[in-house]
Amino acid sequence: MLTYIIRRLFAAAVMLVVIMLAVFSIFFLIPKWTGVDPATMYVGKQTDAAALEGVREKLGLADPILVQLFEFFKGILVGRDYTGGGDTYHCSAPCFGYSFKTEQAIWPILADRLPVTLGLAAGAVIIWLLIGLTAGVVSALKRGSIWDRGAMILALGGVSLPIYFTGLISLAVFSYGLGLVAHQFTPIEENFSAWFSGMILPWVTLALLFGAMYARLTRATMLEVMGEDYIRTARAKGLREGVVIRKHAMRSTMTPIITLLGVDLGALIGGAILTETTFSLPGLGQAVLKAIGERDLPLILGVTLITASAVVIANLLVDVLYGVIDPRVRLA
Repeated sequence: MLTYIIRRLFAAAVMLVVIMLAVFSIFFLIPKWTGVDPATMYVGKQTDAAALEGVREKLGLADPILVQLFEFFKGILVGRDYTGGGDTYHCSAPCFGYSFKTEQAIWPILADRLPVTLGLAAGAVIIWLLIGLTAGVVSALKRGSIWDRGAMILALGGVSLPIYFTGLISLAVFSYGLGLVAHQFTPIEENFSAWFSGMILPWVTLALLFGAMYARLTRATMLEVMGEDYIRTARAKGLREGVVIRKHAMRSTMTPIITLLGVDLGALIGGAILTETTFSLPGLGQAVLKAIGERDLPLILGVTLITASAVVIANLLVDVLYGVIDPRVRLA
């Protein structure tokens, strides 16, 4: 198992390096190839020659590509200095860049918003796994029953309805109408109860969409697994139905579920843009949406790196869970 984990850690490290190279190419290398001055992408509305030269000097955009690449990796790993106009600004690691919109490094901005996104993702994952797995397993075991048909109809509705629709409806009914939950976000360090109340609707709204997909996937996988020979063999040996389902059927059913969870969780850590915008949550999703409108490329770059890294880390955890669920995977 240790060898398997080491191999997966090495593969994840290589993938992170590839991702950083790809992001660097997109934001710094490709514009030069297409004849675009990268400085114009960072200066904002101040397009005079002096402003362009100041940005070019401070970001080192006039340096050779290899020097820029070295500074890019150096900034992420140990930090870097931005020098220009007679002053020097030190950007501590991990340095994802410097925003001329806010006149500050990107990481403190992202670090301030990341806990909001993590809290949203964690709560929604717990709810949608409970809903999706339970509904999917019961529907598969009671195939063709009223429960099965009703659960799948609800799942289809959950997949079909967009988050901004269900989010606004839930706000109108449960928050503004009945007053059961808060409609404003409160930081967890200020008041846990107010934070929890304000996160209930975002959690449920996001979990409704994903829980519906997981219910359908769980049902389909469970139906396929229940027809396998080893399930019939386990029943022929006299094992109780609960043991057959829990120890045999569920282990095989969880493999595609865990695979999908790794991708979804990693993407959510990069920001659930629709959910955060609907409920005015100051998370990464809302930050990147604002950055796109203002063309704040360093902030977009930072969120891109965080999202990609989160997907890689989530899939690393998935690979480790594969080895726990199915020992045959450790030989791969």
